[in-house]
Amino acid sequence: MTTQIRTSPDTAVRANPARDTWNVLTRELKPVVRDPFTLIFSLVQPLVFLGLFAPLLIGSSGQPVGETLQWFVPGVLVMIVLFGTGATGSNLQYEMMTGSHERTLVAPLSRSSLLVGRALKEIAPIVVQALIIVLIAWPFGFTINLPGLVIGLALLAVFGVGLGALSYTLALKTKDREWLFWGVQQTLIFPLLILSGMLLPLDEGPVWMRAVSTVNPVNWVVQAERALFAGELGDITVLWGWVAALVLAALGLWAGVRAIRNSS
Repeated sequence: MTTQIRTSPDTAVRANPARDTWNVLTRELKPVVRDPFTLIFSLVQPLVFLGLFAPLLIGSSGQPVGETLQWFVPGVLVMIVLFGTGATGSNLQYEMMTGSHERTLVAPLSRSSLLVGRALKEIAPIVVQALIIVLIAWPFGFTINLPGLVIGLALLAVFGVGLGALSYTLALKTKDREWLFWGVQQTLIFPLLILSGMLLPLDEGPVWMRAVSTVNPVNWVVQAERALFAGELGDITVLWGWVAALVLAALGLWAGVRAIRNSS
């Protein structure tokens, strides 16, 4: 007979959410610090797009290399978040399958900190990987606007926190059904990618595709990143990008905290 263990009400009262979130955050970052090669390995897909797809885009557009990269690279940065952070819930799912997640539930930590700390952990890999991609593209004509870079990284971080929280929520809901997690994740990721204009402009696409892209939060984040890296800090797309990222972060954290509080 399996015994389900839950944190006691007294434990919940003693918990300090801010301190607990910091403890979870530092715990989750330790494997990344010990093995930073995982950050480089996860860049293989974006680097393939940058090395193989970008030349095709440059040849078909007829624009200078630098100008094409100025349009394409910000989309690759969002791609890092979409593919990397969007799949991070699989780590939590593995912990649930091995029983280690159940042990964290009985620790003297607030339930919300377990989710928020994990989601905040995504900021560090996003920033490091984005800087690597930018530095690789720089010698080939990609222009770096320093204020735009800083704001753009902050926008990616907020977007990543929201997407990571939603990925953890999906893991908590699917539990040990890996096929369901990956089925839902892949079904959502690729339409979001294509309908964001990340790889190809949607200006010449069908009317229905352009209409759907207007309600795609990834599309607004991509457009905001392009404006920021171009130095157009006051562009209206920057505002809409932040709105999309903040709404996604709020929704993801709310759904994630609710899911982990109901988990057993």
